[in-house]
Amino acid sequence: MKVLVTGGAGYIGSHTVRQLVKSGAEVTVLDSMVYGHPAAIVDKEVTLVKGDLGDPAIVYPLLVNGKFDAVVHFAAFIQVGESVTDPLKYYENNIAKPLVLLRAMILAGCKRFVFSSTCATYGVPTQVPIPETEKQDPINPYGGSKYMLEKVCRDCERAYGLKSVFLRYFNASGSSEDGLIGEDHEPESHLIPVILQAIKGERPGITVFGTDYDTPDGTCIRDYIHVDDLADAHLRALDYLMKGGDTNWFNLGTGKGLSVKEIIDAAEKVTGMKAPVEYGPRREGDPPRLIADARKAAEILGWVPKYQDATKIVETAWKWFNGPRGGHY
Repeated sequence: MKVLVTGGAGYIGSHTVRQLVKSGAEVTVLDSMVYGHPAAIVDKEVTLVKGDLGDPAIVYPLLVNGKFDAVVHFAAFIQVGESVTDPLKYYENNIAKPLVLLRAMILAGCKRFVFSSTCATYGVPTQVPIPETEKQDPINPYGGSKYMLEKVCRDCERAYGLKSVFLRYFNASGSSEDGLIGEDHEPESHLIPVILQAIKGERPGITVFGTDYDTPDGTCIRDYIHVDDLADAHLRALDYLMKGGDTNWFNLGTGKGLSVKEIIDAAEKVTGMKAPVEYGPRREGDPPRLIADARKAAEILGWVPKYQDATKIVETAWKWFNGPRGGHY
């Protein structure tokens, strides 16, 4: 199987690339390196193309000459707060540029597309755990951009026969078990690396936003899904499409919620050190609970997350922080 992975030098993309190579796939990565890291591509068999997703001079020849069986699309900007203050940046990068990719795919006759989407397309849910039947009503431009690209792909199925799988992640977390690759965002906004950076003294501390939610310990509850489990889901989605599956969409989460305090406790247990924590007021727009109903992925893709425990997830992240790169590329 020949696969093009856009954004394959990013966090989830790089972990998926490793699993694709291990499965025997021939992998080409297209990444602008705005947020990606060349060092995250650790397999010599991978062809790395540095280029912008929105540049037809790069994307069209790559697709037409590459004769790919499928495309896995990760390339996106992901900062929710920034999407609110600079929405056009997100609509251009997360919607307009992928249109170049999709047009090139249709021209090249490549009609299998796995899309890295998000639970942010649901907005504030009316039910928890959240099933795929929940109404999509995003409350920020980041979630809106992902939702719009899902709609584009549905239209492309009707018009061109493009078959897509949308994978709606919950909270991606952890690092590879061997500590070789991991999570390195700039700026970092994900909870686990922020806690570990604070423990290591790389930042002054961590602020917990809100302690008065209607949850057992008063802090927000989220569904933390390990990055290797997410990568596994992408391989299963590719297999589903290669076997003739129609356009479909799946939540990716454990179905179990963990509070902010529980994650902090797990980090302190794993590291043996106290996290410098301050408590602040709630952030506007933070729902008390976001938990996936991922039964559909289990039933159709045969996908069951390997990592179900906060301590195990944090252990992999801590291994990355204590590995040869010290948690940074």
